[in-house]
Formats: sequence, structure tokens, C-alpha cells
Amino acid sequence: MGDDTTVTGEVVASLRGTPDPRLRELLTGLVRHLHAFARETRLTREEWERAIGFLTSTGQACTDTRQEFILLSDVLGLSTLVETINDRHGPGATESTVLGPFHMTESPARALGATIDLVGGGEPCVVSGRVLSRGGGPLPGAVVDVWQADGNGFYDVQQPGVQPPGNGRGLFTADEEGRFWFRTCVPSPYPIPTDGPVGGLLRATGRHPYRPAHIHFIASAEGHAPVTTHIFVAGSDHLDSDAVFAVKPGLVADFAPVDDPSAAGEFGVPNPFRHARFDLVLERV
Repeated sequence: MGDDTTVTGEVVASLRGTPDPRLRELLTGLVRHLHAFARETRLTREEWERAIGFLTSTGQACTDTRQEFILLSDVLGLSTLVETINDRHGPGATESTVLGPFHMTESPARALGATIDLVGGGEPCVVSGRVLSRGGGPLPGAVVDVWQADGNGFYDVQQPGVQPPGNGRGLFTADEEGRFWFRTCVPSPYPIPTDGPVGGLLRATGRHPYRPAHIHFIASAEGHAPVTTHIFVAGSDHLDSDAVFAVKPGLVADFAPVDDPSAAGEFGVPNPFRHARFDLVLERV
């Protein structure tokens, strides 16, 4: 039986026969850091039991439309850290940021210019841009997956029976010039779900649960690395205190007010409206 100076070495030694070298590396690092944390903080039995209970309840909170473990990773900054470590974009390519816990259902395919706002009530908005290759031209046929909360700050999966499935979601195919555009409502800041263990963690640490207003994107094209990103509404509350640490200055976009009946008619929205322009620039692989 090991003691607190030898048990780490014994556990690490037990992993030496792991056939997969990457799995061996990951588990070895995990054991060493977990043991170092327990020694540094002098972890008590009661604290260990509470931690096990917290992780158990986190798993129990997960459903087909809710991923509490991703939410936990988000609020601890781990999701953003992993994205940053793996984001090897060159100058001019779109920065990645977190997937978030609500990409849990397939976005319906929609025609360019269609609306993803199926319930109305929010401020009318048009989002347009192009999908481009870094240092190159447009990417015809690129796929742009979009999802967002409604004007009240809720995703469709949070309000079954209130919002129709697929509200706030769309899968668009860029045209021959790499262009995409769609209609929606201006998103609003919203709190991440706080009715589960992650919400309890935020309350225990005195942190707020709010995210600034944003729209999610995943852009992909043949021969290019896909990018998972957001655009954040310039001037939104909580841009400097995002609960999941996902804001990057290059992802903040101006949702400019437009008062132009002819432009409104062209896009099929009421006048006045807001217009956000945002290009998605992908790296070649």
C-alpha cells in the first residue's frame, strides 16, 4: 500500500503497459496533476465525497438536449482553453471559440435568405457574409451551420412546446461566390442554465451566469479545416465578463441599424432593421 509520497508513482507505473501511447500520456498526466492537487489543497474525505457527488449529479443532469458536462467545462474555462490550444489559424482566418451546450440537435437545411426566427417578437435582423479561403477566394458550396437563442434568450431545446423545433437554427449552403445570408432577430444576452449542478457552482462562487448576445456558427468547406465560432453583438452587456470566457475581440460584430425601405424589401424584413456582416475565413488543410 502506498502513502502520499509513493502512491502517485505506483499508479503511473500501472499505466506503463497501456497499448495506446496517447492514452498512456493523457492518463499519466491526469493522475500526476490530480494527485498534486490533492496534496496541495490537503483534500479532505468530506470534500472528496462532495466532489464525487457533484460529478455524479452533473452526469445525471445530461439529456439528449442538455449537456451539463460541456456547461461545466465552459464555466471553468476549459472549453476555451482547449479551443485556444488547438486553434492554429493563420493571420486573417476566423478565430474559433466554444461550441456551447446547445448544439444538441441537427439544424434544418434552409434556402439562402430564409428566416431562422420562427416565432417573431424580436428586433428584425439580417446576417450576411462570405465563406472565404485564407489568402484565396470564395468557397462556393461551403456549409454554414447557425444556431442562436430567441429574442428572450432561450434556445428551442430549452422550451419544447413553446418554441417549434429548429427555431433559431439553420443549415445554409453558400452560393457560387461563397455568399450566405439569412433573416433572424437580434439575439439578446441570456443566462446559461442555472437549475443544475453548474448553476449551484456559480452561486457558490459568487459568479453571474450571463453570456453576451451572440450567434453560433460552424463553417466547413472541402479542403479546409472547419471553424466553430460566434459573432457577438457589439455593445452587448457582459462582453467583458462572459460566463464561459468565449469572447474574442475579432468576433465582435456591429449589428448596424438600417432605415431603408428598399433594402428591407430586398431582404424581406420590416423596416427599420439591423444588419450584421461577418465573413468566415477558413484555413486550407
